[in-house]
Amino acid sequence: MNTIEFKPIGVIHTPFKEPKGTPIQPKAGKGIRGVVELQPEYVDGLADLQNFSHLILIYHLHLSRGFKLKVVPYLDDEERGLFATRAPRRPNAIGLSVVRLDKIEKNKLYVRDIDIIDGTPLLDIKPYVPVFDEPEKVKLGWLKQRVHKLPGKKDDGRFID
Repeated sequence: MNTIEFKPIGVIHTPFKEPKGTPIQPKAGKGIRGVVELQPEYVDGLADLQNFSHLILIYHLHLSRGFKLKVVPYLDDEERGLFATRAPRRPNAIGLSVVRLDKIEKNKLYVRDIDIIDGTPLLDIKPYVPVFDEPEKVKLGWLKQRVHKLPGKKDDGRFID
């Protein structure tokens, strides 16, 4: 298999300096503000983005080291398959968050509802479009009985070394 390399297009700035205490998922980061700083050579790509209310940020989980294929997820005490969880320690340490866009000034996007560690390398930005991104008849698997426990939860430091 070929090697795939990604070049960061920017960096994400947030109040969270370490995994412990960082919100688990954007819902738990409600109201928390951050700044996405794009490299100057990508600024033209921001044209027309200001009229979207939400963005999908794709980033490198730069503090994540190693992975296990079976993990005990944050909201559970039972071991689950890695790909049935959102645990950050993954074969390809790629993160994804939906954030609210407040404004764009030059190469900076001011966002809120953020759950990302300060200094995280940004790989891509996409507009969030409910008619494209919200599938019908969603099943929540093992999370169905636990998802209500998420709002306001912070990382307890178990998942990132």
